[in-house]
Amino acid sequence: MDVDIGNALATVASPGISREALERLDEDVARAHERIEAGRDDAEHGYAALNLPSRTDSDEIYRAVDRPEIADADALVTVGIGGSALGAATIADALSGAEADDGTRTVFLDNVDPEWITSRLESLPLENTAVNVVSRSGTTAETLANFLVVREAFEDAGVDWTERTIVTTGEAGPLRELSDRHGLPALAVPDGVPGRFSALSPVGLVAAAVCGHDLEALLTGASAEAETLAGSLFECPAYAYGATTHALAARGASVNAMMPYAESLETYAEWFAQLWAESLGKDELGQTPVRALGATDQHSQLQLYRAGPRNTLVSFVTPRDRDDRAIPTTDVDDLAYLGDASLGELLRAEFEATEASLAAAGRPNVRIELERVDAFELGGLLYGMEAACVLAGELAGVNAFDQPAVEWAKKATRGLLGGTDAAGNRLEEADAVAEKTTLRVDR
Repeated sequence: MDVDIGNALATVASPGISREALERLDEDVARAHERIEAGRDDAEHGYAALNLPSRTDSDEIYRAVDRPEIADADALVTVGIGGSALGAATIADALSGAEADDGTRTVFLDNVDPEWITSRLESLPLENTAVNVVSRSGTTAETLANFLVVREAFEDAGVDWTERTIVTTGEAGPLRELSDRHGLPALAVPDGVPGRFSALSPVGLVAAAVCGHDLEALLTGASAEAETLAGSLFECPAYAYGATTHALAARGASVNAMMPYAESLETYAEWFAQLWAESLGKDELGQTPVRALGATDQHSQLQLYRAGPRNTLVSFVTPRDRDDRAIPTTDVDDLAYLGDASLGELLRAEFEATEASLAAAGRPNVRIELERVDAFELGGLLYGMEAACVLAGELAGVNAFDQPAVEWAKKATRGLLGGTDAAGNRLEEADAVAEKTTLRVDR
């Protein structure tokens, strides 16, 4: 992963950061790096995520899925939500088509919309479908509800779900008890790693293993990125990105539009949105992440980023190399120039033109380049963004590893369904729902 922050400099963009300010900020980066390394050395909560490339055992994951009903399945359903699904979906979507896989269809049940769930289940060959249910606590309401629905669908179809289910969970809890009772293969959610930082663990790698992707290459790419972590943003691509986003946020860039120029990285933009929002959106600080896709969103969102409020940093991700396809020649004079090009050349030109158009309008943007979209580079990208996020949290003085606002909503949901706290008392967060202020406009 290489990072070019030139178009975020104050000589190009507003908001932007001067080279002198970057030099001063680099002193804070050095101190933040020391804190991060100390946290890694002690495997502290959150910081332990940056040790995953060396902690994760790919062979253990391959062994867990090495059951014919799982390894040879035509489809794999991952039941999880948030970090329990987005990392796995990002890896599966990025590598399917980008490198050889065994053709396994991947489905991620990360919502509880009943019509959507029903349509997904009805589209699956349940007699040859495997299930991976993912929840650290084993009590996540959405995940457990969906798993119960999936299990019932298997039973109604006369399929033994216990032969086709793998569990990824904590060392204790209902899912761990379920796996022990039925002899299900089980993998552990790593200690000290929040879900949104867990892509490079069994949480994110089971689907990739079932699809036949190279887990070792993913982890090796992440390890290579880990080796670049250093006490200066000028020596570390991840820190360059994290420090620049922090500096621009402080100068008014309250929106970060993540815009990969590779269709296979569209889900990555969703993963980034959770990572950035849930980690840094605290104490009235943080950037609002926006998901975009090049070149598609040049025709939908670019107008705003180039001519709207000066509150947006556009983060481009683009591979230098990709499989290509020639554009056929045409006898239409106005389109003749396309006949000398390829789709890859057109997409590269679209990217460079968009990048230049933003710079010409004085709008900040950062370029993140990969050699190509493959397992090694993807591992480096995921690790690099996690390290950038941790650094940005350190520089902003926020805890990047908790999510108190999310926990409040979870309690309210549980209370609305009749759940109680550990003492059996009604959860007071649910009472706030009834206190909603209304100003209704009806048809």
